Amino acid sequence: MQSLQSFKKAALFIAVALFHLNTSAQTDKKPNVVFFLVDDLGWMDIGANGSSFYETPNIDQLAKEGVRFTQAYVASPICSPARASILTGKNPARINLTQWIGGPGNPDYEKNLALEEVLFPEVLQEAGYKTIFLGKWHLNDVAGEEKFWPNKQGFDINIAGHFRGGLYIKNKYFSPWNIPNLENGPDNEYMTDRLADEATNFIDKNDKNPFLMYFSFYSVHAPFAAPTDRIEKYNKKKAQLGLTDEDRFAVETQGNKPFTYRTKQDHPTYAAMVESMDMAVGKVLNKIKEKKLSDNTIVVFFADNGGLSTSEGTPTSNAPLRAGKGWLYEGGIREPAIIKWPGVTQPGTVSDAVITSMDFYPTILEMTGQPLRPDLHVDGKSLVPLLKNQSKKTHDVMYFHYPHRSNQKGGPSSAIRDGDYKLILFLNKNKFELYNIKNDIGERHNLASELPEITNHLYKKLYDWWDEVDARFPKEFVKQAPIN
Repeated sequence: MQSLQSFKKAALFIAVALFHLNTSAQTDKKPNVVFFLVDDLGWMDIGANGSSFYETPNIDQLAKEGVRFTQAYVASPICSPARASILTGKNPARINLTQWIGGPGNPDYEKNLALEEVLFPEVLQEAGYKTIFLGKWHLNDVAGEEKFWPNKQGFDINIAGHFRGGLYIKNKYFSPWNIPNLENGPDNEYMTDRLADEATNFIDKNDKNPFLMYFSFYSVHAPFAAPTDRIEKYNKKKAQLGLTDEDRFAVETQGNKPFTYRTKQDHPTYAAMVESMDMAVGKVLNKIKEKKLSDNTIVVFFADNGGLSTSEGTPTSNAPLRAGKGWLYEGGIREPAIIKWPGVTQPGTVSDAVITSMDFYPTILEMTGQPLRPDLHVDGKSLVPLLKNQSKKTHDVMYFHYPHRSNQKGGPSSAIRDGDYKLILFLNKNKFELYNIKNDIGERHNLASELPEITNHLYKKLYDWWDEVDARFPKEFVKQAPIN
């Protein structure tokens, strides 16, 4: 195992060294990179995207200072595959890491993010960046133990990252949490606040060198918990707004099975968790400002899958998007996304370009002056032309593959978006659903029977892509060739 890691490091060192030998003088100082990744945050869960109940002033300010993307997609509606797609630049189907690690198989899937994969933090590490991971990892199973943890995958420092995907502890988000790589704090210290403190401490100690901070929140994932005063604030707000239980939930049927979903945002504890996350973002950005690093720090804000709206407490609503986490409907895969690149991005820009979670890898490489590595980030494309306003589009076609049943009642499915059309195939039913996303963002009008030629055309592309990535399928799925 040691020889594998040594080989990876040697290859990276040679690639970076050759790049710098064959390019002109670099800028005075490489830009810092801060990547905020929020767990289970829905597209509509920030004020900048339209939420009126949750309060996210720091994220909203970040949107005013950078580029806010309205059509940013994650490669999977579930956490582990989505996280792998960001770090590898590859679609989860390509590496067969298609389920949340620890979840049910059928088909079987990889339980560890392979050490053979060269993650973008490893590239930056070899380029001289000090790297830190904070928060949720969830990219290996318990059998893998420490050899698959962040400190073995490109991060110099690992705080709180291990195999578990949530804080299912006695006191939920409050200390003592008794997890690896993070000492217990004072009784009832809140995890989100603590991670923010750890992040600012790191900046204090590393403000003279280029750094990558990958702040991967445990929030706003279940179990739901927040400081009492923050919850009480939203209890009062709910009463002041006159929000009642009436019409809070609705029921719809997919595949002959009804499911309940939340129709409006009014959950006080969830709102307090969202605001606590926003406070942590603000604390980090304020520290960067205090250390006079703002003009040389790239900031990325993203979420790993859609908001939880159809099970496990159904704490949020993704409306007007359909469904949420665990589904390939828009509510499960369309995410809030913001990129601030000082001196390059035009403040307050709103982009409707379609982007994916795999794009962050090549984008960060190019923004930090590293050579692109298309042999590594196979499915990602650099967003730099978009960010420089040299292009309006990055992707024509995107693919999604989640061949498992989700805890959120979603069935195994595969999907393609090509232009304004999106085709979903529910694998356990062999059922097609076709939507024009531009005209029907809520995916309510299934056009599959009305537009059979478009349905078949998209299915053929999806079918060919399955072969390209060697996609796996549930046992009950009968793979049928498209009409030629």
